[in-house]
Amino acid sequence: MIPSTPETATRAFFSFPQVTDPARHRAYNAWHQLDHRPENLALPGVVHGDRWVRTPACERLGSYPDLALAGSQYMAMYWFAEPTADSILAWKDLGDRAIHQGRRPELAWTERPMTRMFRPVQGYVAPRALVTLAALPFRPNRGVHVEVSRVETSLHPDVADLSQFEHETQVPDLLARDGVAGVWTFRSAPSRSNPDGPVVRIRLTYLEADPVEFTRALAVDPLPAPPAALASTATPLLTGPLATITPWEWDWFDEPVAAATESVAGA
Repeated sequence: MIPSTPETATRAFFSFPQVTDPARHRAYNAWHQLDHRPENLALPGVVHGDRWVRTPACERLGSYPDLALAGSQYMAMYWFAEPTADSILAWKDLGDRAIHQGRRPELAWTERPMTRMFRPVQGYVAPRALVTLAALPFRPNRGVHVEVSRVETSLHPDVADLSQFEHETQVPDLLARDGVAGVWTFRSAPSRSNPDGPVVRIRLTYLEADPVEFTRALAVDPLPAPPAALASTATPLLTGPLATITPWEWDWFDEPVAAATESVAGA
């Protein structure tokens, strides 16, 4: 059997969690990074998994036209090995079993405005990264730049034209920029009830540069814009940087909580 890698996996899961209680960020990260994620990665059918945080500095530089995603502070993803139906079933069973083991404390104070399965479309590695495409997600990164959009149907000719422009023009531009290790693109898995319906698209740029500094540079020197005729083909949902999460360094949201506590005490 050929071992599965992100290059050959045919399913990826994306989630955009929001911690609704500002005082629970440390508890959420301790649970996710020290319990939930290791248990998921131990499953034979999970090829790889990672997660990133939209720090206050990242949030200030992002664009969040979709109000449901605007409050999400994190992004998580997992890659699944073939046969994906079995891998995903085992992964879901683990999540359900954890509930009955009392190991899902976050359910009371998190929301997930988008959680869905995606199909990897195409990946690229910048020459400077010196790794194979299969190794790209495993390569250490300082964060990612993510672009999430929606098209009403993949069958419209403009979607193919826009995708061609992105892959032939925008992605090479990204790969040539300092600090970019590689790019992966994804599309949401078709719905059984509406296989030709709306599709969510994700472009994930892996960064060895600071994601905030990279996004600032991107604002000064933006990617080539698509032709005017294609500009409205995809509806932006979320664009911006997210930072890599380092274990036990979960203090990004501590200051606002402390400030709010002091304000109440002084009232």
